[in-house]
Amino acid sequence: MDYTELDAASNRGVEEVQSLLEQAVYKPVQGRFKVFMIDEVHMLTNTAFNAMLKTLEEPPEYLKFVLATTDPQKVPVTVLSRCLQFNLRPMAPETILEHLQHVLRAEQVSTDTPSLRLLARAARGSMRDALSLTDQAIAFGAGVLQEATVRQMLGSVDRSYVFRLIEALAQGDGKAVVETSETLRLNGLSAASTLDEMSSVLQRMAVLQAVPDAPEDGDPEAAGTARLAQLMPADETQLLYSMCLHGRAELGLAPDEYAALTMVLLRLLAFKPIAGAPAAKSQSAEKLLIDAAPVTAGSASVVEAPKMPVLAVTATRTIAAAAAKPVPPAAHPPPGQVLHVVNPALAPAASHPVGGTGMVSARAEAVPEAMQVLAIPVRVQADSRAEAAAGQVAEVRLVPTEDGAFWHATVQQLIQDEAIAALVRELALQSQLVARDTDQWLLRVERESLNQPGSRDRLSAALAAAGYSVRLAVEIGRVTDSPARRNAQLAAERQLEAERTIFEDPFVQTIMRDFGAKVVPGTIKAV
Repeated sequence: MDYTELDAASNRGVEEVQSLLEQAVYKPVQGRFKVFMIDEVHMLTNTAFNAMLKTLEEPPEYLKFVLATTDPQKVPVTVLSRCLQFNLRPMAPETILEHLQHVLRAEQVSTDTPSLRLLARAARGSMRDALSLTDQAIAFGAGVLQEATVRQMLGSVDRSYVFRLIEALAQGDGKAVVETSETLRLNGLSAASTLDEMSSVLQRMAVLQAVPDAPEDGDPEAAGTARLAQLMPADETQLLYSMCLHGRAELGLAPDEYAALTMVLLRLLAFKPIAGAPAAKSQSAEKLLIDAAPVTAGSASVVEAPKMPVLAVTATRTIAAAAAKPVPPAAHPPPGQVLHVVNPALAPAASHPVGGTGMVSARAEAVPEAMQVLAIPVRVQADSRAEAAAGQVAEVRLVPTEDGAFWHATVQQLIQDEAIAALVRELALQSQLVARDTDQWLLRVERESLNQPGSRDRLSAALAAAGYSVRLAVEIGRVTDSPARRNAQLAAERQLEAERTIFEDPFVQTIMRDFGAKVVPGTIKAV
């Protein structure tokens, strides 16, 4: 009689709460306290919380409230401030295993430890779920708990398959990975459970790799886990663990979950280093052909492929001529990357130009001994597509240009005339006019997603309607002068002018001085 429970999920109105509070005036009959238990209290309405607030503030000395919820963020702060909050955390699998052994021993149910370990792991920290799964397993196994029947009921994957997959990945054996995945398909084992078991094993492997003398957790398969920890490098263990976690979300996207499982596992093989890759990369670098300046009678262009992908150097006629006319160091070197002086003995020779194009090759005849290689500055090229797409381009301030002012005025006129909209307007605002000719304009954008053929064609049509019949070309690179940057700078200048006007106003200064008033940051808006 001294204990009253209210299910707020189905009784969430103010009437139910008021009927409960009417019993608060009666003292307990047997115990020292009267207890009101409200389950799922976050489901109560705001009116119900307000009706209960007065009693929570000044409860009788014999009355105790117990508010249970799985979402305390939805409980009003006025209620939380008057409560002692106890967070019930998930239980450890070892604790659940011990309690299940105690219960089944009292119930005289035949069982084995591996089956209970599977149940404790499947409960995910909930003792109630563990007992429910145990009841189902007893019924599924006809009164007996065995590892095979429990694993079949839960759909868990045998650790032997997991060990086989991890070992094949460590050895780079793609055939074994595909065959094991096909075996899982034939046996009807869950792909999601496979990734869960692999994540568990990989987590234990990472612990053993970081702390070799870590205490054992009582797992009978610890020996196999330790063997795999020595077989797979630590970085690959971390990578595979991350792939298994993120691969769970891909199973529902693929038409076949086993195909998705195979792709997740084969992804590691795509990132594994291949023996001889650096040498192959060097060989490919040696075959680079670059555009050089036109070869004159007194100079030649050569390439040092092993040092840098693109390297342009100039050679004087003779060492004596170079000594007679030394190159003085510049007080302020030109912008760009200054290359180190190349050893003449190691510098490759320039091949003869073909058709006057100035193309040179790294595979050429030896440089004459009378040639000396000097360093020249190389202009910093625009950012690559990979850097721009990955967002690695640093924030650049506005650098006004003449073409930028023209492009800004043109784009603003197109927007005012409603000639462009949506993606076409975004392309125009975020682009920089790099160069313009009579029949072609070159634009530069930082995001390749803006460079769509349809957007370019519609922007060209809008420019043609405005009197500019040109063909647009778009490149990916760093943008320093775009209409969007100019608009942002103008907005910032207007904002600064508005703030200066407010702070310099005599009336505002008077109330700030006499009454200690302050301007709330962010409330000044430029009109």
